[in-house]
Amino acid sequence: MVKVYQKFPDTQVLTTKGPIDFYKDIFGKGKWLFLYAHPADFTPVCTTEFVAFAQAQPEFEKLGVQLMGLSVDSVYSHIAWLNDIEQRYGVKINFPVIADPDKKLSRMLDLVDENSGVTVRGVFIVDPQGTIRFMAQYPIEAGRKIDEMLRITKAIIVAYKAKVATPANWEPGQDVVLGAPTTLDEAELRMKMPNAKAWYLVFKKYDELPANQKV
Repeated sequence: MVKVYQKFPDTQVLTTKGPIDFYKDIFGKGKWLFLYAHPADFTPVCTTEFVAFAQAQPEFEKLGVQLMGLSVDSVYSHIAWLNDIEQRYGVKINFPVIADPDKKLSRMLDLVDENSGVTVRGVFIVDPQGTIRFMAQYPIEAGRKIDEMLRITKAIIVAYKAKVATPANWEPGQDVVLGAPTTLDEAELRMKMPNAKAWYLVFKKYDELPANQKV
């Protein structure tokens, strides 16, 4: 079973933008990956999600994140569906969508609902070294909230770059927290810091982070 902090599978896939090698074409170029799986083409919830993700694509790109879809449908089904979305809703899908009819990648990522044979609504956020930093699954009946997808992406990028953590309900621009101390000396030092609430809870002003550690 794939887990957070494990390496993303080193494999190649066929997409609506042609073949893609994750470690060469994405991580090899210093990009993050936001991969989301949908159950099937030409379905209601998935259609609304694709429209919403396409509208948010510029925000993902500003973060250096490659947005990518995935399902077990064929590339021909993807092409037909994406064309239909553009014709009906005026939204062009410019990011790659993986065709995985043999379910190879989907099974590597534990995304297949074996009862229905389709992919669940899975999400993976992967850093430029190919390490999985976030993963989640959603039920087929519930569409994802794109604002939350962007928020968690930004939180993970800030934590990754600044070597900090983000507290509950964190939003970009708000204070972050330091990781828990691992020695008694470090715990005692933390209590002397101006934003210490406890030896194990110390806040750091977001504005104090270097520009290259912000989003």
